[in-house]
Amino acid sequence: MEQPTAKRKVREGTVVSDKMNKTVVVAVESLVRHPIYGRTMRRTKRYKAHDEENQCRTGDIVRIEETRPLSKEKRWRVIEIIRRADEVQ
Repeated sequence: MEQPTAKRKVREGTVVSDKMNKTVVVAVESLVRHPIYGRTMRRTKRYKAHDEENQCRTGDIVRIEETRPLSKEKRWRVIEIIRRADEVQ
C-alpha cells in the first residue's frame, strides 16, 4: 500500500459496516477528558472510507487516511488492513 503523506491525517479504527460497494464505515475511538469533572471518556466517531478492492470485512482493524472528497460524505480512504476480523478474537 501507499505510504501516508506527511500533511494528511491518519486514523486507526474498526470496520463496523461493509455493506456498500467500495465503501466501509470505520469507527475510531478516542479518549478525551471531561472539561469539568476530569473523568476520561471514550468517544467514537464514524468515518466513511473508500475501499477500492472491497477487501475489508466487518471487524477488521484498518488504517485510514484523509483524502479529497470522493462523494457527499466520503473523505477518507483505507491505506492498510492491520488485522483481519478472524485474527482479532
